Amino acid sequence: MGVRILLVEDEEKLAKFVQLELSYEGYEVSVAHDGLSGLMAARDQTPDLIILDWMMPGLTGVEVCRRLRQTGTATPVILLTAKDDVSDRVEGLDAGADDYVVKPFSIEELLARVRAHLRRTEPQDAELLVFGDLSLDRRSREVRRGSRPIELTAKEFDLLEYLMTNPRQVLTRDRILEQVWGYDFMGDSNIIEVYVRYLRLKLEAEGESRLIQTMRGVGYVLRD
Repeated sequence: MGVRILLVEDEEKLAKFVQLELSYEGYEVSVAHDGLSGLMAARDQTPDLIILDWMMPGLTGVEVCRRLRQTGTATPVILLTAKDDVSDRVEGLDAGADDYVVKPFSIEELLARVRAHLRRTEPQDAELLVFGDLSLDRRSREVRRGSRPIELTAKEFDLLEYLMTNPRQVLTRDRILEQVWGYDFMGDSNIIEVYVRYLRLKLEAEGESRLIQTMRGVGYVLRD
């Protein structure tokens, strides 16, 4: 199962836009359009992250956040609001929000904040990654397909590690470039395709099934 995000936003056009952008990034997104529905969804669905609009009919986003924290919910919460006064920021953060994004906002900034909060909640003790018959040992940097050892270059290893850390999630080319090559990468725009081809040749050298799938026009996904 992929990363689940709950979006609580009463402006339908904005909600559809953000939902679409999050889906392109490979997240599973559910949407609620008022505070009470959002509160119930947060309790029922156990999302990995919640994006809450502040001003909504019924319960405000701040009140939803406050009630979630009172019940012991530790899920990261990002507040969306047009309020930009220091007192408003303090109120939102004191209610239990982890972050605060002011409208109108850049979708790239929101996506970056989503990634940052999800990284903080990732378990850090998984040294051995396993997907089907493929295994990757982070400590020894050894990769195996079944019992067959696979020699990878440093960047091939980094790319495979990133794919295996996000199994069954569609990862966009921009996201892969950012995470594996870095924000300031200025090299060949086809570098991802080149390295995916290298990995496939090595992972499928003895006729094994294809694990790295191309999502045309979007990016790549690791799935069996």
